[in-house]
Amino acid sequence: MKFKAVFILAIATLFVSGCSSILTEDTHKMNVSTSNGKKIEVQIDGTTQTAPGIISVNKENKDKILVTTDASCTSSTHLSKKIEPTFFINILSGGVYGSSTDYGTEKMWKYQDSVTIVCN
Repeated sequence: MKFKAVFILAIATLFVSGCSSILTEDTHKMNVSTSNGKKIEVQIDGTTQTAPGIISVNKENKDKILVTTDASCTSSTHLSKKIEPTFFINILSGGVYGSSTDYGTEKMWKYQDSVTIVCN
């Protein structure tokens, strides 16, 4: 009976390991707006997206630059990486195994939830 309880606990631990890897996506959704409400195109990670609106940013272990070619708007906006809150929960529940999985998949990172591009 004791062996069965230990076995079930071990399996449960494996399932909760890697919380950020399981509970989050490969991309971070970000609300991008413009100070004048004008529609513009922005580039990030080699893809062009439209703002104002929700854009997708690939999660990576690096800061990003949001670029626009619209002459009336700021040409680039810096996006700082931050750690997903689920990563800290995972350190407690999954230990080294779970946190290293989150780090390896780069799902432990996120960026600002909203950004405003300054335009004339």
